[in-house]
Parts: sequence; structure tokens; C-alpha cells
Amino acid sequence: MPVLVVGSVAYDSVRTPFGERTEVLGGSATYFSVAASFFAPVRLVAVVGEDFGAGDRRMLEERGVDLSGLQTGSGKTFRWEGEYGYDLNVARTLRTDLNVFAGFRPQLPLHYRDSDFVFLGNIDPDLQQQVLDQCQGARLVACDTMNFWIEGKRDSLRRTLARVDVLLINDAEARQLSGEGSLVRAARVIRSWGPKVLVVKRGEYGALMFADDGIFAAPAFPLEEPVDPTGAGDSFAGGFIGSLARRGEVTEASLRQAIIFGTVMASFDVEDFSLGRLLRLSPGEIRGRYQAITELTRFEIHPGN
Repeated sequence: MPVLVVGSVAYDSVRTPFGERTEVLGGSATYFSVAASFFAPVRLVAVVGEDFGAGDRRMLEERGVDLSGLQTGSGKTFRWEGEYGYDLNVARTLRTDLNVFAGFRPQLPLHYRDSDFVFLGNIDPDLQQQVLDQCQGARLVACDTMNFWIEGKRDSLRRTLARVDVLLINDAEARQLSGEGSLVRAARVIRSWGPKVLVVKRGEYGALMFADDGIFAAPAFPLEEPVDPTGAGDSFAGGFIGSLARRGEVTEASLRQAIIFGTVMASFDVEDFSLGRLLRLSPGEIRGRYQAITELTRFEIHPGN
């Protein structure tokens, strides 16, 4: 089943303790699309400038991403510059140039509007609601957000959350949004606002999923040489939503499996700058790491112990 994603396409300049890259392809919708494309067809809605590279467009098309919803505005593509210290969980933003993204108004082509699985990337919650107004009977809607919207547009964000099934955020955002220090209490508050499922991304510490069936914890895959965590959260979302779309069902079992596939895709993303590792990835490597992660928590219960 096809997946619809609405978010940003950008050119990033990134520094980490392991190197730096300038003007490389990034953006929430880009990372999501490439990760999800291993599992399901992707329909992308975003805006780029007149400087968007033909090679970058071709790469997305070769991944099977439908670019009918990719608008081209007059001006430059969104730019982001940031750096990470040895704690790769925290990014320091050095520069943000919204450019054409400042005037982005998502418009869904007619054949996008019946998408069964929808992911609203980290954009203004007012725009997220505009997307939902154009969708028709999606089986599952998931969204992301960030501290900027939590602080500056809380009421609008609450209206968005009342219309979504899954919220994917990190632990700091869950605490800020709910006003609770405990993630268990935070999940209870956030889920009372609408989302049936809350996924809390915790970087190198894994992920937690809160749902009616209880709490599911997944470890992160231990990496020997992480390089750049940019896009890891959106790659996680791409694996998560893509896995659900491939199965075509939303059950406790499929959600738990989707968490593992999200973890797999995020772990590959951080092994190189930009989309480098994802573009070299094979389905066999995905299956192998999925199995490796499941083995991390496998154990036997011996009678009497």
C-alpha cells in the first residue's frame, strides 16, 4: 500500500567529530521517503527551489518515490547547517534558511488523497491540519513535531494530535509536551489527547511504544562507528510506517515489528553522512540487522528459576 509523506526537502551542511559535509541532500521528507521506499511505494509532498538538483530528483524517482506532489518555488531550496559533539543525540543548529519552504502550502494531487498510510513530517501544525483536510479515510495517520511547535503553537498542535493515530517524538519532546517528567505519565497524558499510539525515540537508548496493549521497548542497534545522526528520526519513521504499509494491517504484532524495522533503518542512517548509507543499502542487509536486533533481547526461561 502506498505511503504519503508531507515534510521538508533541504540541503544540509553538517559537522560531527567524524567529519563534515556541505550542501548535501536532507530534509525530513527525503529521509523518510528513502527509508520507506524499501517497504512500500511513497508519495511525496514538499517544496524545493529552482536550484534543486536534477540528480537528486532522479535519485528519488529511481527509488520509486512519486514526485507529483513536489512543488518548485521561485527561489532557493531550504538550507540547514548544524553540528554535533561526541554526544550524537543532540544537534546544535548554526543556521536555518527557510527560503521557499517559508511559503510552503501543501497541495495533494488527486491520486494522493486516498493514501492509506500518511506521515506528517515535522512542519507547522497548521499545515499538518491542511494536509488532513485533503485526505480521505486514511487507515493510519502518524505525525512528528518538535520543541519549536510545542512551545510556539501548542493549541494548534493539540488540534492536530486529536486527528492522528500515532505520534513519534523524542523523550525530551514528550516531557515538554506533556509537562510530565516520567515518560509513563507523559504517554498517558499525550494519548488522552488523541493518538492511540505514542512512540518515544531515545537515540542510542532505543525506542518505547505506548499503546492500549501496553508498553513495548526496543533496543538500539550497537554501532561501532556512528558518523552522522541527521535524519535518523525520519529514517526511523520511514521504516516504521513503511513496514505497516507493506503488511497492510495495524495490529499489536505489526506495530511491534514496525518499531524494529524503524530501529533498523535509523541504525543504517547514522553510519554515513546524508543519505549515503541508505542509498548503498540492500534488502538482505535490512533483514540481517532485523534479525540481529531481535537476538539482542532473546532469552530462555528455565523451569524453577
